[in-house]
Amino acid sequence: MTSGADGSARYDVAGFLRELDAAFAAQAGPDAAERLVADAMEGSRAAGDLAAELTVLNEAMGLHRSIGRHREAVAEAREALALVGRLGLDGTEAHATTLINAATAMRAAGRRDDARSAYAEALAVAAPLFGPRDRRLAALHNNLSILDSDGGDHAAAHAQLEQALAILASSSVDPATDIDVAATHTNLALVSFALGREEQAQSHAAAAMEIFRRGGSEEDAHYAAALAGHAEASFRLGRLADAVDGYERALAIIARAYGEGSDAHAVTSENLRAARAALAAAPDQGPPVASPPAEPAASSPHADPDPAPSPDPLTGLALARSYWEEVGRPMMRERHAGLLRRAAVGLVGHGSDALGFDDALSRDHDFGSGFCVWLTAEDFAAHGAALQADYEALPATHRGHGPRVATPRASGGARRVGVFAIGDFFEGLTGYAAAPAADRPHEWLGLEEATLAAATGGQVFQDPHGAFSAARNGFRRMPEDVRVALVSRRLGMMAQAGQYNVPRMLDRGDGEAAWLAVGEFVNAAASAVFLLNGPASAGYLPYYKWRFAALRALADRMGSRLPGVHPRLSDALRLASAACLGGAGFGEGGKGAGPARGGLEAAIEDACAQVAAELRAQGLSGSDAAFLEHHRGELAARIGDDWLKGL
Repeated sequence: MTSGADGSARYDVAGFLRELDAAFAAQAGPDAAERLVADAMEGSRAAGDLAAELTVLNEAMGLHRSIGRHREAVAEAREALALVGRLGLDGTEAHATTLINAATAMRAAGRRDDARSAYAEALAVAAPLFGPRDRRLAALHNNLSILDSDGGDHAAAHAQLEQALAILASSSVDPATDIDVAATHTNLALVSFALGREEQAQSHAAAAMEIFRRGGSEEDAHYAAALAGHAEASFRLGRLADAVDGYERALAIIARAYGEGSDAHAVTSENLRAARAALAAAPDQGPPVASPPAEPAASSPHADPDPAPSPDPLTGLALARSYWEEVGRPMMRERHAGLLRRAAVGLVGHGSDALGFDDALSRDHDFGSGFCVWLTAEDFAAHGAALQADYEALPATHRGHGPRVATPRASGGARRVGVFAIGDFFEGLTGYAAAPAADRPHEWLGLEEATLAAATGGQVFQDPHGAFSAARNGFRRMPEDVRVALVSRRLGMMAQAGQYNVPRMLDRGDGEAAWLAVGEFVNAAASAVFLLNGPASAGYLPYYKWRFAALRALADRMGSRLPGVHPRLSDALRLASAACLGGAGFGEGGKGAGPARGGLEAAIEDACAQVAAELRAQGLSGSDAAFLEHHRGELAARIGDDWLKGL
């Protein structure tokens, strides 16, 4: 604490910034940074130093955005912008910087409209203040590119990044070692992939890696983004071992810099899981995904390039990707070259193959060679019928699988592969051509989680236009109020069915009712696990027969929240047979006394205790109550929508 020239108290904000930089440089982790920020906030406010408080708020919103605490970041953004007004700083560099930080926090929180408004205001304030080579303008263009990418406009995102790269290259003392230049190359690599420019993407990813190596910045937190970009390039080019290595190294840096609960950690963990799965499924790593082997001569230009008599042991997703790369894409390159630059392709929707849970037993129905092509409404109206006809003329078998025999529920208007208009595809799955707006929570509550799992699962092999990914991501971004309200509902069912009614029904000797209560408890707990992991990174709880497969897969992800719940749910189901309906451990009088009942109730309470601890860790509840119903009031207090709050 120091004094200004006028005798007023001044907080040592420069010292705070030095300590914070040192903590990040030492990779002390988010907890250390959080303590420094909290202490600085308290100190600046105690001193009444509003200028220092503004600096601390800007640092706080950046930290909380990075570690996935978006509600706090957005609240701090609003506080900071209000403080700019109180200090009379409108139109200043401090105003522009705060607007950029606030917009970035809002973008990360999924508030795209608020973010775009803040970015536009930031650009208007910054343009007359910053010089044409000011690196802060480059940061603004970088952030605008992310917003454009999130909205599916990858061409606009690419243009923003090129402006950012030009500013950085012209202002840098040494672009060959400049990590901001490297980060922009990484972003250009990812956007280039979205545009279908794979060679350009690989070039940008390699450039980013080289800059980090030259600059000796391989432990810098930004290096994780470069590693992830390079891993993405490797994955798309079929270099699966390189992809796994890149994601593993990126994840280690992210864990140290931002923590295992951050959004970056969750997304990178999921990418690593997919890369490992692809590597495990690839025989001798298989042919590169983006560079398939030449097709052998055949009587038809689209003949099956691999009519092997025995099927390859491929998953449905791997088969779909191979069929697209080796058969579908050559057809489109020859007959629909213009559409190839705009069409999205992949496998998304109902079925164990799209969800990634299929095995040899799954191949008796709705399995075989096929993929989805998604077109905008305009492209579908002009070209959909012709493209569908060419799709149907493709060979019926591939790599020993096929022809695809569809069951009645996957035929006609409910077909799972072929050519679709984007809006029609999602309307067929969910009843909505696009995700409901955040201010229509009743529509979100009407969507079953299994439906959302089908709409957001699977894989997209390419999407140069970005329209399909934008629509799909809309369903992934469940409004926070809706998520919290659903968590509250699941807590209520876990408390009522599991903690209250299982022992109550057993005391009454009504084993059948107790059995049903166990089922309700398990379903509610499984849903709570996915909701507390966050749909944007974990997806949604699927159809009932795949729920435990999904729980196991989620638990295997690094940084997964509540990985210990599903074993206790398994225990509950196993013990319920004896405790509720008789057998070893079933007590006298039909009341489920004995070891089975004790184990069942212990499994229920342990699962509930894990969920309660996670509620506290996420700041959703401060209650120490063991009975989950007692946490619901705290969750309700965190819901802004009055209609949801009153449910």
